[in-house]
Amino acid sequence: MLVLSLDTTTRAGSAALVDHGRVRAELIGDGMLTHGQRLPADLIRLLEDSRVSIDDIDLLAVAAGPGSFTGLRVGIAAMQGLAFASGLQIVPVSALDALARAGADGNRQVAAWMDAQRGQVYAALYSAHGEILIEPSSLPPEATLDEWSRRGLPGVVHFVGDGAARYAEIIGRHVGGSGVAAEVPPLAGIIGQIAHEHPERAVAPHAVVPIYIRRPDAELARLRKATAE
Repeated sequence: MLVLSLDTTTRAGSAALVDHGRVRAELIGDGMLTHGQRLPADLIRLLEDSRVSIDDIDLLAVAAGPGSFTGLRVGIAAMQGLAFASGLQIVPVSALDALARAGADGNRQVAAWMDAQRGQVYAALYSAHGEILIEPSSLPPEATLDEWSRRGLPGVVHFVGDGAARYAEIIGRHVGGSGVAAEVPPLAGIIGQIAHEHPERAVAPHAVVPIYIRRPDAELARLRKATAE
């Protein structure tokens, strides 16, 4: 099975080809350009460089969120367009699930933290084997750690993601002995691997639903305006 996967939850994002569970090729985007400026050109370049036609693809996969609201919409729309044109289905994948898998070492619990901007992180806690222990939230880093402590956060956790990197000092103060991954991994390859392992999660293109966790900024602005009036 050949899977074409896309992640637009971060500024750079990535695209990948996964061939029978192995990452055959992965392209990291240019963070100086928006996803709207790069797509679908990045996907076309990945296919051309790999000498693969869209007709060779068996399944599509996309990061459904959380992440940049604009990035999510652009990425999902790009894959929906490919799916409609090719008759393929799409596996939507949680970016937090993919991030936790990227940081897993089989020994420690994994905290997947994504920078949610506005002083918050999208965060979820996973077991050493990938089972979710604490559901995703969107809170300031201190509030996230306080909530996890109330729910029995263990002493040693492996933190991964751009949110963990940004708030590494806070993590160090609150959770002694835990470690923060030095690099933020691209996620498209892992997203494609998850899709390869779970093709039963594939849906029709119109059925892909973004995972926001918190309300989009535009919706929050409308709510604040309505409350003020």
